[in-house]
Amino acid sequence: MTTKPPSKIKEFPENTLEKVAYNSVKNIPTVEPNDSYRLAYNIFQFLTKKDTTLKEAIRVSGARLLVPVEEAYKLIVEYLESQGHIIK
Repeated sequence: MTTKPPSKIKEFPENTLEKVAYNSVKNIPTVEPNDSYRLAYNIFQFLTKKDTTLKEAIRVSGARLLVPVEEAYKLIVEYLESQGHIIK
């Protein structure tokens, strides 16, 4: 019995909001990878809808961070601002 190889993953281009959101949390240590994905998804929602604050998006994600929330917030803001997104 043979199996087919897994499908190839097509990465988002570097300038898309999806990639910006996921790259913004790349250097934030979490308990497991899924925590990082949930955090990135909530940041993506923040970037597209703007109906909440970034701090609220981090809190709602429920991500188990291995650094203080304030440090994670600071790292995310620095990255987003370096990519041209203004965070208030």
